[in-house]
Amino acid sequence: MDPSVHFITVAARDLDAARRFYGALGWEPRLDVPGEIVFYRSAAGQLLGFFDAESFARDAGTPGAAPTTTGVTLSHNVGSREAVVALVAAMVAAGGTVRKEPQEGEFGGVFHAHVADPNGLVWEVAHNPAWSVRADGEVDLG
Repeated sequence: MDPSVHFITVAARDLDAARRFYGALGWEPRLDVPGEIVFYRSAAGQLLGFFDAESFARDAGTPGAAPTTTGVTLSHNVGSREAVVALVAAMVAAGGTVRKEPQEGEFGGVFHAHVADPNGLVWEVAHNPAWSVRADGEVDLG
């Protein structure tokens, strides 16, 4: 198997809230089916999708179940501590909820924060001076 992830699909209890949140952050939908699903480009060759939770459960073969996402964060790395603080503020203004205020991390010299989107998907916004994301999207871990 090629080590690639092309689609990340998240069950959304409130699909319209997801649209407002990501739209306010400047994300442009690649595919938007009202009442069903919306996909955004999250990296070269990768889409992040939000699927209506009831439809998600039916598609997963668990109709009536309430899908949840736990133990997962999506990370967005920025170039400075100030950029962490600024992005967290933008996410809150767009409807996100701070789970962890911007602060020094316990591991690896990172300065970071955690913000949940309106459907509970947690984003880590981080600055790690030893790590970088190159122009081609590749991550350099120092």
